[in-house]
Amino acid sequence: MRTAVVIPSRFGSSRFPGKPLALIRGRTLIERVHSIAAAAAGVDLVLVATDDDRIAEHVRSFGGKAVMTSEACRNGSERVFEALGEAGLTPEIVINLQGDAVLTPPWVVAAVVEALQSESSVDVATPCVRLTWEEYDAHRARRQRGVVGGTTVVRSRSGDALYFSKEVLPVVRVEDRDAPCPVFRHIGLYGYRYPALARYLELAPTELEACEGLEQLRLLEHGMPIRCVEVFYRGRSHASIDNPEDVAKVEAILAHDGEF
Repeated sequence: MRTAVVIPSRFGSSRFPGKPLALIRGRTLIERVHSIAAAAAGVDLVLVATDDDRIAEHVRSFGGKAVMTSEACRNGSERVFEALGEAGLTPEIVINLQGDAVLTPPWVVAAVVEALQSESSVDVATPCVRLTWEEYDAHRARRQRGVVGGTTVVRSRSGDALYFSKEVLPVVRVEDRDAPCPVFRHIGLYGYRYPALARYLELAPTELEACEGLEQLRLLEHGMPIRCVEVFYRGRSHASIDNPEDVAKVEAILAHDGEF
């Protein structure tokens, strides 16, 4: 097996208990995310990693594969790695796809897979999207109102991440609206070579990681490069489901943009 997508899926979300089983236009959130992963080019296997029997049983009911993991997992990466161990798998490439990534197109997952398959020097990859100037204005306005949400990434010329932040980076002091906006939004999905994932989980937490609340900064602080793959949503909208109120918003987006 070359490439596995593992979807960490917890029932006990503090803001939205039972979120993976919430219905989105007649299908559960976890079923939708599973179908996105299964439709991505280059993927050999999709696993759902969960600590709840209800989620596992539901995944199996629609033909998916579920692996039970410990409630003690501190984050999605730990749950992904534990699930692979429980399943006895060591795939060359591991994709950690968040369980609420219901609006992440399959071709975005495929782009991360391709980056790892095509360049042997890349051990960790993640996608990013260049903001339009209108999106930049809206994102900056939200931050100025104190709304925390959305992560930006600054990249080197090679495409490797220089820094991730909840703030809007880089600071654009001279805005050339005739040129592309220089700000990239990070998409929270990660691809690893299996040894890189194992090494990451052995690393000690870091200062910048704690300051920003972004676990990917642990990799950068320990000197592990992250390739940031620019992707395109092809006119589709992006949003996440954090609270029950977000369900209606995502349903409206799917009604407008269409199903994948």
